[in-house]
Amino acid sequence: QAKRTKKVGIVGKYGTRYGASLRKMVKKIEISQHAKYTCSFCGKVR
Repeated sequence: QAKRTKKVGIVGKYGTRYGASLRKMVKKIEISQHAKYTCSFCGKVR
């Protein structure tokens, strides 16, 4: 199976909508929010 997204990554779900620069902004935000982080209260890794 071919690799589907090379440039767009996680924002490929938006297809051709919303314009390239807006999708780039959203990409940066969504990558950071889906990254692993440790909970500041209990120290659990997600």
